[in-house]
Amino acid sequence: MRPEDKKVEPPKMEYLQRAKDLSKKDAERLMSRMRGRFVRRLADKTVTKTEALALQLAYEDEQLAEWRKNFAKAREKYKD
Repeated sequence: MRPEDKKVEPPKMEYLQRAKDLSKKDAERLMSRMRGRFVRRLADKTVTKTEALALQLAYEDEQLAEWRKNFAKAREKYKD
């Protein structure tokens, strides 16, 4: 299953608040990194701009956590 095929849940309040607190410049930068599915939802008006930003923030946090986990595994593997 591709990551794009996963059902996207509504953003958590934590991410909505973080999205609201972004400066205009930071919001534009985040929009430029936005995944295709979130852009389509924004274009279809199924989510607001703030919700789309919150979804992207959540996605990036998830990807960062996964990268950190994999990096830690690699470190342990080559540590010995």
